[in-house]
Amino acid sequence: MSDFSLENLVCHQDNLENILDNLKEGIIAHDMDRRIFFFNSEAEHITGYSRQEVLGRDCHEAFGTPFCGERCVFCDDNPVPADKSDYTLNLTTKTGEHRRVEVTVTSMKDGNGQFSGVLASFKDITALFSLQMKAGELTSFGNIIGQDSKMLDIFKQIRDVAGYDYPVHISGETGTGKELISNAVHNESRRAGAPFVPINCGALPEGLIETELFGHLKGAFSGAIRDKKGRFELADGGTVFLDEVAELSNNMQVKLLRFLQEGDFERVGSEQTSSVDVRVISATNKELKKAVKQGKFRDDLYYRLNVIPIRLPPLRDRKIDIPLLVEHFLQEAGERYDRKPLKVSSKAMSLMLDYRWPGNVRELQNAIQFAFVKCSGKTISAADLPLELREIENVCIRRGPSRKLTLEGVRSALVKTGGNKAKASKLLNVGRATLYRFLGDHPELQ
Repeated sequence: MSDFSLENLVCHQDNLENILDNLKEGIIAHDMDRRIFFFNSEAEHITGYSRQEVLGRDCHEAFGTPFCGERCVFCDDNPVPADKSDYTLNLTTKTGEHRRVEVTVTSMKDGNGQFSGVLASFKDITALFSLQMKAGELTSFGNIIGQDSKMLDIFKQIRDVAGYDYPVHISGETGTGKELISNAVHNESRRAGAPFVPINCGALPEGLIETELFGHLKGAFSGAIRDKKGRFELADGGTVFLDEVAELSNNMQVKLLRFLQEGDFERVGSEQTSSVDVRVISATNKELKKAVKQGKFRDDLYYRLNVIPIRLPPLRDRKIDIPLLVEHFLQEAGERYDRKPLKVSSKAMSLMLDYRWPGNVRELQNAIQFAFVKCSGKTISAADLPLELREIENVCIRRGPSRKLTLEGVRSALVKTGGNKAKASKLLNVGRATLYRFLGDHPELQ
């Protein structure tokens, strides 16, 4: 009988290396001292580094920075790697290109069950992500739901700034999701895994904001019973998100400007200068440039913060995303309360598409939660929606494009697409909102 078996095959070092070398995923393995002992051909192709350049070297030194960025558990003195972890990473190749990769890190143990190192497999999804974006097939990115071209442009902006630490300023109306965007910028950067510290500048009293940002020493003022780190120190290695930055007083604007220029600060009550490594993302629902002209915001601070501007559109300007957001919020509610996700009648969806949403995505989320509680059946009807949505039913002006549609044409499109309204609207060459309005007026098609 032949001794040939899978076990014998992979136990032979040459055979095992040959198998790993021919995988379509990059493979990198290092020991507990971060010394790289395996680096396959696909890893060379994705990173641009040759195995001769990295084998035997410290993983952090070989690539200039930790390969896994701030997610690396080997930055600590006594690393305890998880059995398995999965995440998306943006890495910089040897030639300075930015690649988006999906990474799976698996811990390795010796015969005694002790950790002996880690093996990471990674797949380049840069081209796939770009194709999905160009084809309009991307419906979410970094926990942000959206398929409208305006949102796809923002997704691209987030991806483009991932490899840089320049300040980002996000503007948009209340409820558009500015903190979600800032979180996505953080998570797409190499700082992902390090702290993300949000600060609502408008919610902090003037007397406390300096100590909240920069910390204080014990005895610095009445009530300072111990040393306290500020938010910037807590975010060291990560990102600080300054929400409603336009609410900062002139005095705090000066202190923030100094920090941005020099990278250092003093705790309240201290004469010793400290420095931290943080990325600053700011946001406001006001026109910051207008505040500069009115003398309410420093122009030098404005230009420091507004290096990379991202403007979020209001929900009324991206109504194509409303059905996606409704589905997402219903899915969340169903999982939280262990109920099957509810459906939405075409009439209810039509009303949501006609509504102006002054509170934007946050108001839509509240409306869906209201309807989720009120609905006693399996389908949310117009009667289950909040009063302000129901009131527009009799005053909505039906727009002309719905005249393009016929009962037979819509029925045929729904049959061909298996009831998929998004695909049916493309087939009919009308907007999704137009199709939902037509279906709301023709319940016989349900």
